[in-house]
Amino acid sequence: MAAILAGLPHLPGVYRMLDKSGGVLYVGKAIDLKKRVASYFQKPAGLSPRIQLMVAQVVTLETTVTRSESEALLLESNLIKTLSPRYNILFRDDKSYPYLVISGHPIPRLGFHRGTLDKRNQYFGPFPGAGSVRESIQLLQKVFRLRNCEDSVFANRSRPCLMHQIRRCTAPCVGNISEDDYARDVRSAALFLSGKEDEVIENLIARMQAVSEAQDYEAAALHRDQVSALRAVREKQYVSDVAGRDADVIACAREGGVTCVNLVMIRGGRHLGDHNHYPRHADAADEEQVIAAFIGQHYQQHGVPPLILARPLRDAHEISVLEGMLAEHAGHKVQIVTRPAGPRRVWLEMAEKNARFGAAHTASLHANQEARLAALQQALGLPETAQRFECFDISHTMGEATVASCVVYDQSAMQKSDYRRFNITTPVAGDDYGAMREVLQRRYRRLVTGEGKMPDVILIDGGKGQLGIAREVISELGISDVTLVGVAKGEDRKAGLEALWMPGRDEPFLLGPEHPGLHLVQQIRDEAHRFAITGHRARRGKVRSQSPLENIAGIGAKRRQRLLAHFGGLHGLQAASVDELAKIEGVSRTLAEKIYQELH
Repeated sequence: MAAILAGLPHLPGVYRMLDKSGGVLYVGKAIDLKKRVASYFQKPAGLSPRIQLMVAQVVTLETTVTRSESEALLLESNLIKTLSPRYNILFRDDKSYPYLVISGHPIPRLGFHRGTLDKRNQYFGPFPGAGSVRESIQLLQKVFRLRNCEDSVFANRSRPCLMHQIRRCTAPCVGNISEDDYARDVRSAALFLSGKEDEVIENLIARMQAVSEAQDYEAAALHRDQVSALRAVREKQYVSDVAGRDADVIACAREGGVTCVNLVMIRGGRHLGDHNHYPRHADAADEEQVIAAFIGQHYQQHGVPPLILARPLRDAHEISVLEGMLAEHAGHKVQIVTRPAGPRRVWLEMAEKNARFGAAHTASLHANQEARLAALQQALGLPETAQRFECFDISHTMGEATVASCVVYDQSAMQKSDYRRFNITTPVAGDDYGAMREVLQRRYRRLVTGEGKMPDVILIDGGKGQLGIAREVISELGISDVTLVGVAKGEDRKAGLEALWMPGRDEPFLLGPEHPGLHLVQQIRDEAHRFAITGHRARRGKVRSQSPLENIAGIGAKRRQRLLAHFGGLHGLQAASVDELAKIEGVSRTLAEKIYQELH
């Protein structure tokens, strides 16, 4: 290690600490690589216990020199996202925030969008959740009456739809409004979403006065209602002292061992809502480090507003580096304000209050889950080390499209990234025992070879029969340190009357409807049931919507279309003889016989 340290340059860059297996323990940035990395090894006693533990595992280092500290910060954030080092603060922010879109069509469409952005359209947002987008769409439909129908529907209307009848659309599909008037409404909606509400209201008032003077009192009443609706929204959602600017407000709080970062989104001067983020590996970090990590990671995949209010950030140099990195990434100037005054201070206090509530609420949920787990461990005689549960369920409709689910509970929460579905290939339709045998074999054959993490407890949605199958499979695979529990439904399938079967017992555990341990089992079992049903319905729908011609070798899209068009659909095709099929262009006698046999 001394030789590595001696060779480090006095330049800005990023360093990666690796363990003996080559895994990345920690990624950090430095304005001076040599000084920063050496500080870990020269005075280890001054480091926190967690960092001391990390340094003890370091076998080698990798470094990347950058042109500036801002560039180092950008690279550090990207590497943390990619490598997920165990000693870095990690924000699992894979959430794709939704946008409100006004399409670039000649008759633009108002809609909901999530995903990559198309330059031909106008996007407004991002919004913290889908509900905020839909509320805005409903408001814009009420005020400006823009279409939200799909293009296929719009192009084939012969009369106005229900949205026109309830005064939520001006029916441009059938020419009830001129293109110029519709374009004017679109411009007004875009101005409103951009925070220029006063301009929109002034235009509507001017139009109201003009039509009133022309004695078109119905149109004047419509504009009056539009003005009233916009003023009501402005009073409810408009944030003062931003002049239509976009801003993010970020605050951090810690309660009961849980760290929460609250992000408030203000777009076009309107408060769109907030979202809580819960980092991993943040126990030993202070709140300033958490905020800096959040800013560095979050904005790598989300838009950067020109103004960010964040607290607690105190290091002026760190703030300057963050501003430089964000400006370089966003392509415009970014200002981070940490000591706001007036209304801005109120926004930050609101975000802090939300962060404290989020942390306290999550801490209470974790405490409740830990109490449930302790009660279940005591009731079933499980060891205190039993933390990770995997639960299996089978779903099908009369044997059709059988799907098995595996859900995982660990660290006091459902671990959705570890969920798996299995399309069952057991030849006997409706054989639940065979399906359970197949899914357990497929799941734990992989885990035995070291591809995943072995659970402490396996929950089987079923009684003694299903439990017996699970016991056989686990024994065949040579797994001995896993506890099996069968969850049998109670009388009349009533919740709270479930029986918990375990190998070697003649009688089940009946914990009772009020037992907290049973509540945990129900939570995990119900999630497995939901996940299985969702997968089964998707598979069943795909099978039922699939043409039987798609399974015939030699029948591509063009031949399939030609056959269906000639015989007027699948029923006509099924009624056709081999000779009739062979007359179709591109269908040989051999292929005609194959089609006939497949359809009968």
